[in-house]
Amino acid sequence: MKFGTKAIHAGITPDPSTGAIMTPIYQTSTYVQKSPGDHKGYEYSRTQNPTRDALQANIAALENGKHGLCFSSGLASIDAIIKLLNPGDEVIAANDLYGGTYRIFRKVFEKYGIKFHFTGMHDVSEFEPFINENTRLIWVETPTNPMMNIIDIRRVAEIAKKNNLLLAVDNTFATPYLQTPLDLGADIVMHSVTKYLGGHSDVVMGALVVNSDELKEKLAFLQNSCGATPGPQDCFLVLRGIKTLHLRMDRHCQNGEKIASFLKGHPRVDKVYWPGFEDHPNHQVAREQMRGFGGMISFTLKGDSQDECFRILERFRYFSLAESLGGVESLANHPATMTHASIPREERIKVGLLDSLIRLSVGIEDAEDLIADLEQALSN
Repeated sequence: MKFGTKAIHAGITPDPSTGAIMTPIYQTSTYVQKSPGDHKGYEYSRTQNPTRDALQANIAALENGKHGLCFSSGLASIDAIIKLLNPGDEVIAANDLYGGTYRIFRKVFEKYGIKFHFTGMHDVSEFEPFINENTRLIWVETPTNPMMNIIDIRRVAEIAKKNNLLLAVDNTFATPYLQTPLDLGADIVMHSVTKYLGGHSDVVMGALVVNSDELKEKLAFLQNSCGATPGPQDCFLVLRGIKTLHLRMDRHCQNGEKIASFLKGHPRVDKVYWPGFEDHPNHQVAREQMRGFGGMISFTLKGDSQDECFRILERFRYFSLAESLGGVESLANHPATMTHASIPREERIKVGLLDSLIRLSVGIEDAEDLIADLEQALSN
């Protein structure tokens, strides 16, 4: 079954009682039992819900995985992964990653005795010296947020397997349409479903996909025990959004290429970070492990002036200044003061996240209008 067919049909069956083509919203907290323990597979909606089950099966199929688990946010799904660990365990993570991930690692889990090492991974040899007898997990984003660095998932997976480590990959930017990390050797794939999978900026949700039955049981136990599960209405909205994921991602990629090329030639722009450029670091890796380069772009201004950056962000008409990404509408973000403000400035600067860096989530509007918006914002 090809991707577009899976997006619409995988895990989805017509409602057996009515024949409804759309998965019903099972808006219920509990289920009637014929006798104690004698039920139809459902007891309580924190544990299981038919709408959520359909979505979990659908997302798993898109990632070529066996098991999917949905959570109330992307961070809730990350929380579940780290709760697989014990005090004294160590994690190696890329040093360019979403600010919320950095925050939960450093501000929440470090005080429980889990140690995190942040290092560059675009050259995989950079992180191998951090591996020791306490290492349990490698955490990867690719493309990274917001510097769009590309990490070789297959090579990292080889190192993880050699050292008996888990590899978790945040696949939010690429989506399973462009990249399937389980096929490249990852153990866990994580999504902020809020972004491209939902696709319409109306849901907050996270998801994990695994092939291991053992990992699934451990994560499902945490999902139920800690209770960070999404409601059926949100699951319904994501099921609806996923049906057009392949169509939207094609347009995101097309628009992203046009806008990245425009920015690269603009006299006020210093650097443009988009993995589709041949001179982008690890461009060849991106070509090999991705099926497109996506609609996420970051760029810096000449002079590195935060004040001028703010003035440009205030002038946008079609690019809305807002947190998040991956919706049908185009968004602009200032990572240093918004999505990545929880990362100390000295750490941001080390990876190139300057005060003049702007991150764009390129939507599916007409590219000509978006380019005109960029032109007027940059030229005033």
